[in-house]
Amino acid sequence: MPYDPVIADRLRAALAGVDGVSEKRMFGGVGFMVNGTMAVAASSTGGVMLRSDPDDSGGIIDGVAITGMEMKGRPMKGWLAVLPEAVATDEDLQRIVDHGVTAARSLPSR
Repeated sequence: MPYDPVIADRLRAALAGVDGVSEKRMFGGVGFMVNGTMAVAASSTGGVMLRSDPDDSGGIIDGVAITGMEMKGRPMKGWLAVLPEAVATDEDLQRIVDHGVTAARSLPSR
């Protein structure tokens, strides 16, 4: 399943005021980098892939619409899977984007 272009456009809008943002197609989706580090992506699974500090993910994970990311059955430390229903409103999406931008900025620039 390809990424959702509507979610990608909403991510672009939510990132419009953020300095250092670039966009790159990858893994069947489209990733949004902040200073070269991916912060958030429109996932090829139809939702959002979100960077998160592994020590600061507890407050955002709900276990249903926002969960730890897995690839091929393996947990991906520092990444969360966000279902479309978790970003249904612009406020919800902005909260997710802000979380990803903060996590990306906490890492060294590439």
